[in-house]
Amino acid sequence: MSRPAARTKLVHHLDTPYSTITWPHISLDDQDAILELLCKFVYAPLHYLSPSLLSPIGQHRRAHTTPSKGKRAAKRRRVETDSKDDAASASVPPRPELCDKVDVGFNSITRTLQDLSPDASRQPYAMVFVARGNQSAAFNCHFPKMVGVKSKDCPPDERTRLVGFSRSCSDRLSSSLGIARVSSVALSRDAPGAAPLWDLVRRKVAPVDMAWLDDAMGAGYRATNIVSINTVIGSKRVKTT
Repeated sequence: MSRPAARTKLVHHLDTPYSTITWPHISLDDQDAILELLCKFVYAPLHYLSPSLLSPIGQHRRAHTTPSKGKRAAKRRRVETDSKDDAASASVPPRPELCDKVDVGFNSITRTLQDLSPDASRQPYAMVFVARGNQSAAFNCHFPKMVGVKSKDCPPDERTRLVGFSRSCSDRLSSSLGIARVSSVALSRDAPGAAPLWDLVRRKVAPVDMAWLDDAMGAGYRATNIVSINTVIGSKRVKTT
């Protein structure tokens, strides 16, 4: 005896092009090469990158920054060492110049992408690196849209490059920067010593593609695209009394 045909119903739905921005495609080999050069850039002595860059960020933080152990520990330490603060601060050398050209973390980079205006004194980002392999997509899905919109008026060769690392690399970035957790890193265009890294990224990573943005700014009429699909209806549950 043949089984009865499954019931179907017609379902209508709309789609929007504003959610279809994809991350630039980067081969795994190119990702590894970029990550290697990035970690050397932020941590290694860098004599082959920039002779004027004397102190890397990670080395400075490890030598002169006390890791946080929580609010209570910080309060207790302040009470115990107030008399020694002036002498300790006097012996700490200034931060490397590179520190002012690098943003670390989801909140810091997102705020800069939101607030950066064309006439701002700070240079826009040249590269944004995101450790996608350590995150849910909900934490970084906004980066392609924000980076694409922010750099859409720049020449193609000068647009901000968005680099998403598919493999887990947060621990390595954290170790390089001397910070407990690192999910994303952004470098400004005038970051000292970043030229070799920028040359590699510019050759291997395409700008974020936002073709729909130019179409949306046009005045041409576009008819609504309604998609109709036949969907199988599941069997009804039998109510038990």
